[in-house]
Amino acid sequence: MAAVGPATRHVQVAEHPRLLKLKEMFQSKFGSIPKFYVRAPGRVNIIGEHIDYCGYSVLPMAVEQDMLIAVEPVKTHTIQLANTNPLYPDFSTSANNIQIDRNNPLWHNYFLCGFKGIQEHFGLSNLTGMNCLVDGNIPPSSGLSSSSALVCCAGLVTLTVMGMSLSKVELAEICAKSERYIGTEGGGMDQSISFLAEEGTAKLIEFSPLRATDVKLPSGAVFVIANSCVEMNKAASSHYNIRVMECRLAAKLLAKYKGLQWDQVLRLEEVQAKLGVSLEEMLLVTEDALHTEPYSPEEIFLSFKLYQRAKHVYSEAARVLQFKKICEEAPANMVQLLGELMNQSHVSCRDMYECSCPELDQLVDICRKFGAHGSRLTGAGWGGCTVSIVPTEKLSGFLANVQEAYYQKSDRSAVLEKQNLFATKPGGGALVFLEG
Repeated sequence: MAAVGPATRHVQVAEHPRLLKLKEMFQSKFGSIPKFYVRAPGRVNIIGEHIDYCGYSVLPMAVEQDMLIAVEPVKTHTIQLANTNPLYPDFSTSANNIQIDRNNPLWHNYFLCGFKGIQEHFGLSNLTGMNCLVDGNIPPSSGLSSSSALVCCAGLVTLTVMGMSLSKVELAEICAKSERYIGTEGGGMDQSISFLAEEGTAKLIEFSPLRATDVKLPSGAVFVIANSCVEMNKAASSHYNIRVMECRLAAKLLAKYKGLQWDQVLRLEEVQAKLGVSLEEMLLVTEDALHTEPYSPEEIFLSFKLYQRAKHVYSEAARVLQFKKICEEAPANMVQLLGELMNQSHVSCRDMYECSCPELDQLVDICRKFGAHGSRLTGAGWGGCTVSIVPTEKLSGFLANVQEAYYQKSDRSAVLEKQNLFATKPGGGALVFLEG
């Protein structure tokens, strides 16, 4: 499946209210009708936070919320972008002079990342323009990967306009690389699941080489996403990239400690691979090689918590593998065991990686109190969403109690309730829609 490109599906637009509304808005905006539509989903990462850029496997699933773009290729060389959300202003630029402002992560720059990634991959010049109307229903800055979904959607739009073809894996790798034009040093999970997702299954995403394996989730439980309503834009702050840098520095110090060629090491996974030891043994090496106090300017240029970051990465990587193993073996108490791993993950994110915030911690506590077997932050953190594993029979009471305890007791209920708190199941990946 991963070796083939995203599917093209013929649809009757009139039978799909969202597509029909988008078509009508496109016609009103541009005075013509779209030639095709592209969708790319957001995702929820069930477990495996902040470890993809360290080289380790993660375990996400696509959500049904997505980015949807109506597209019309035009004979000019101008890209015209519009958004159904009036908060995001129109933008136009020459297709042959793409400029992405790293210091100002406006919405259109994410589209330009995907466009530029395809353009550079094929070495294209003298490109045709296009009119695009974007409609997204992934809550922004919520940790559900709205920006990566837009990059992926734009990449597939550009590929389709150019009449080119790529496999899902190639598209995921190009879009992961091109999103870095915006300044975020991401690891590739978000783009991979957006293209490689399949309905009904979560995926273990492995890197170098990129591949995805089905993970069958327990039938007696659902995963519930709850939005803390604290917005966190990865590209608009330095939190995320500082963590990436801390992990790279930790990898170099661990490599140096073990007598490896540290100047050739970039990721924590490379240290483990070169030593040929288990994740548990890497945790012991971390204890021996790195000190718990932040590293001083004499040791490194800034004050970095390398011990804590490495300890999180190695323990979280082990939890991902344990989670997959439990799903495969399906013991009678699997929901409880999976929940315990999710709880451990949140503690590690909060204490070792320091990427939580008071609102996320409060929301996690509330979710556990009202019946979740496990709850943790998902996405980059410092805001955004939690994901909880909830026994199916407790779902309705859980939703009502969390709604009351977290949202109604504050002004957070002003945010769309539907986007605040919802059960989700694994959705499909990116698609091209043709009318008729």
